[in-house]
Amino acid sequence: MSRPLEDLLFGTPSPRTRAATRAVSLLAAGALLALAAGVAWRFHSAGQLDARYWRFFAWPTTWSFLWRGLLGTMASAAMAAVIALALGLLLMLGRLAPVRLLRWPSVAAIEFLRGTPTLLLIYVCFLVLPQLGIKLSTYWMLTLPVSLSAAAVVAEVYRAGVLAVARGQSAAARSLGMSEAQVFFHIVFPQALRYIVPALVAQLVIVVKDTTFGYVVTYGELMQNAKVLIANYHALVPVYLVVALLYCAVNYALSAASQRLQRPLH
Repeated sequence: MSRPLEDLLFGTPSPRTRAATRAVSLLAAGALLALAAGVAWRFHSAGQLDARYWRFFAWPTTWSFLWRGLLGTMASAAMAAVIALALGLLLMLGRLAPVRLLRWPSVAAIEFLRGTPTLLLIYVCFLVLPQLGIKLSTYWMLTLPVSLSAAAVVAEVYRAGVLAVARGQSAAARSLGMSEAQVFFHIVFPQALRYIVPALVAQLVIVVKDTTFGYVVTYGELMQNAKVLIANYHALVPVYLVVALLYCAVNYALSAASQRLQRPLH
């Protein structure tokens, strides 16, 4: 990499560079606004923005129905997140274990769950397990596959954070007579959390999005309830726009919470 390019990418921007950045940002913002206006015009031309498609949003029953779906989404996502964080820690400990009997099954489980689509795991719980005599509620038919899929990714996030901690920290702790468990849980893991909080939050956002597969098992989450509204009022675009804003609000809340969590860790 040439020196001028290094200065451009990593150095303090010059007044000319700042002006060029502002110009490009304005052009990009203008292009996005033009695209949004074009999409809105197409919706208007198709009649999807007519008042009759929005009238039912003035009814309290509509928002009550969406609220119940949002609560279903959050209940499934919260439990899936708890399971994923706990199971991911166990899988990570197994993968880093010096004993092959623990390491190999953990590696196999992580790679299998990472490589298997969440939707396929849901179909296994929905179609295969009942034939084996294992009957789950619709809540667990959604929550369990989502949590298993997320746990494999969380395990790798944990492992990356642990490996990022300087080995001298562990050596110093052992020299003080601390056991391996004490070294990990009192020295290594707390420092690893400082590195991995953003990645964990990103995975939790994915968990929330994966709950939209609840339609497969007819679990009453937000997207499933949205489909009911669309079927009753034929308001495809308005309902999906409102639901998209609700998902954005939830994910923004997760991001804001992660920023608050990072402050004491640093």
